[in-house]
Amino acid sequence: MARFQDKVVVVTGAGRGIGKAIARAFAAEGAKVAVISRSEGSCQGAAEAINAEFPESAKAYALDVADFESVQEAGKQILADFGGINILVNNAGVTRDGLLMRMKDSDWDTVLDTNLKGAFNTVKAFQRTLMKAQDPRIINLASVIGLIGNAGQANYAASKAGLIGFTKSLAKELAGRKVCCNAIAPGFITTDMTSELDEKVRESILTNIPLKEFGETEDIANLTLFLASPEARYITGQVVACDGGMTM
Repeated sequence: MARFQDKVVVVTGAGRGIGKAIARAFAAEGAKVAVISRSEGSCQGAAEAINAEFPESAKAYALDVADFESVQEAGKQILADFGGINILVNNAGVTRDGLLMRMKDSDWDTVLDTNLKGAFNTVKAFQRTLMKAQDPRIINLASVIGLIGNAGQANYAASKAGLIGFTKSLAKELAGRKVCCNAIAPGFITTDMTSELDEKVRESILTNIPLKEFGETEDIANLTLFLASPEARYITGQVVACDGGMTM
């Protein structure tokens, strides 16, 4: 299939994990992909891996999405390189976990600036272009933690809950231009971060997942493809949990 032939997709936090899987999935279906990551080595490596499978489909951009001016400049370069974009996937995110009593203000700021302000920055860079694009989509990667909260993750939960509110507001603002804006709330997905959990923690988490297994990055990528596809043209302002039933 080539559902996204001739479409241009920007994916932030695409150097590894969920973001890389999303970027690869779009490339596999014919899209050209701007691979954004804070680390030059990370985004370049991801783009090279994608191009090895799908030649000339990905281009790397090393960028800190929390830096407004840098994002605007990079946005101009991406538009110059690709001639426009159709789909923006805001996946970039960080954690700085700790109980609120011990949390530093820098831990709070780092998480909010990347996870929430980062999405604001990229939307500001591409909004006008998306409003003129064919089948335009904005897909924000939130989290089940933004829906239910979690001890030791007040900053992360706040950033992801804020991203959900941001998504719904964007959906209302851009509906007149047919820009569909949705959020995905992943549960526990097998990534570098979750692989570091010890066995007791993993078992504790699994007791709260009805399907009794962690999700895979491809599960999130497949859902992203659907929300970006023409088949999802009448879906906007929604939060879709992909969590094995955690939040039902």
